Amino acid sequence: MNNERMYQIALTQIPGVGGVTAKRLISYCGGVKQVFEEKFRSLVRIPGVGERIAKAVCRHQLFDKAEKEIDFMQKHGIRPLFYLDKEYPYRLKQCDDGPLLLFVRGAACLNHSRVVAIVGTRNMTGYGREQCEQLVRDLLPYQVMVISGLAYGVDACAHQAALRHKLPTAAVLGHGLDRIYPPLNHHLAQKIVSEGALVTDFPSGTRPDRENFPKRNRIIAGLCDAIIVVEAAVTGGALITANIANTYNRDVFALPGKVTDKYSQGCNKLIRINKAHLIETVADVQYIMNWEPNGQTKEGKQTSLFVSLSTEEKQLAAFLKDHPEAGIDRIVAGTGFNLSKTSSILLNLEFKNVVKPLPGKKFRLSGKL
Repeated sequence: MNNERMYQIALTQIPGVGGVTAKRLISYCGGVKQVFEEKFRSLVRIPGVGERIAKAVCRHQLFDKAEKEIDFMQKHGIRPLFYLDKEYPYRLKQCDDGPLLLFVRGAACLNHSRVVAIVGTRNMTGYGREQCEQLVRDLLPYQVMVISGLAYGVDACAHQAALRHKLPTAAVLGHGLDRIYPPLNHHLAQKIVSEGALVTDFPSGTRPDRENFPKRNRIIAGLCDAIIVVEAAVTGGALITANIANTYNRDVFALPGKVTDKYSQGCNKLIRINKAHLIETVADVQYIMNWEPNGQTKEGKQTSLFVSLSTEEKQLAAFLKDHPEAGIDRIVAGTGFNLSKTSSILLNLEFKNVVKPLPGKKFRLSGKL
C-alpha cells in the first residue's frame, strides 16, 4: 500500500474532522499529503479548521495509527476507497457530507447500475417478513443491488433474500471491520462478504456505539437510488434514514400497514406527510424509477405529448427541464405563476405523464422533452 494511502487514512484519524472539513482541507492545501506539510499558521486560517484541528494535523501519532490500520487491512483483505478514487461510489460523491474514505470487505462494486436500500424495524412482524421477501424476489428482473445495515429484523431479511435470489448485497456497518454487530449475524456477514460486501467508514477498533448508527444511516441513504421502508415505528433508525434520503433527493418508498400496528405507524407517517411514495408491489418502484427489466430504462413519451400542452404547461415543463427536481416554491418563483395556478398546472402535467411528484413536494419531468 502506497504512502498516499497512509496520508488518506491519517486524515480520517484527525479528531473532529468529518468528510466536509477533510475535503475543505484537501482543497485549500492542494492534496492529501500537502495537508500534513502545511504550516500551522496556514492551517488555522482555513475556514472551519481552527487551532484544535490544526494542532491535531501536526501530530505524528496519526501516522502510527494509519500504519496499524494498513496492516489490519492487508491482513484481512480490506479495500480502502478514497473519495477521489475511480471506484469510490459516485452516488456518495453527490452528497456534500459523504465519507472521505470507505473500508470495504468483499468484491462487490458499489457503483452498481441500480441500487435499492431496504430498511426497517428490528422487531419485524410476519407481515413485514413476507412483504420484504416478496419485494426482493420481485426486484430480481431489475438487476438491483440491495443495501441495508445488517441489523436484526428487516435489514437481515433483506440481505438474506438478496443472497437467496442471487442479487448482490452490501451491508453498511456502524463500527470497524474487526467485529460484527449484532454477533448473531456473523454467519450472515460471512455470506455477504463472499457474495457482496461489508462497508464502513469507521476504522478497526471502533465499537458499535449508539452515536455511530446515524452516520451509518447516511451512507445507506447516499449509496442508493431508492430506499424502501418495510416496517418502522414513528421513531428510530429507519425513519432517520428515510429523512436523510429525502435530503439527498433519493426516491423513498414506504409499505403501508394498519393504523393500529405499531411498526406500520412510521411508514404511514412518511406517506401521510408526503415524504415517501406508497408501495404495494415492485411495480410501484418500477413506475416511479422509470425502470424496465434487464437493466433497461423505459423511454419517455413526452416528445409526442409536448405538442398538446398549453402555453402555461409548456412554460412550467421548460422550467423543470432547466431545474430538475425543483420544489413547488421554486417553481412558483421561477415561472411567476401563483401557488394555486402552479398546483393546478402540475396536476394537469401529472395526468399527462409529463411530470412526476417526488417526496418533499418536489417535481421532475418523467422523461426527455
